[in-house]
Amino acid sequence: MKQLPTLTVLALIVAGLLVGALASDVGGTPGWKVGGFIIGLALLLAAGLRLTLRERQAGFLVVRSRGFDAAVLLTLGFALVALANTIPEGGG
Repeated sequence: MKQLPTLTVLALIVAGLLVGALASDVGGTPGWKVGGFIIGLALLLAAGLRLTLRERQAGFLVVRSRGFDAAVLLTLGFALVALANTIPEGGG
């Protein structure tokens, strides 16, 4: 199936959005932090898939050149993971 990598990343992003929107607390951590972390990991997975798969296999993950796509996805993924880990929980 040509779009399996895209569907996998999309499913993880939807899961992150659902956790962020619906979960109030996940193991003592606010749901929005866990959701943001999941979305960041999904973007990092997309970057890894874009770097390793051929263009015919990567499907809709192909937008521009391999390097540009991977750089954008890595930047966004690392930024989301960093934000999810560094923003204080508050509510003290």
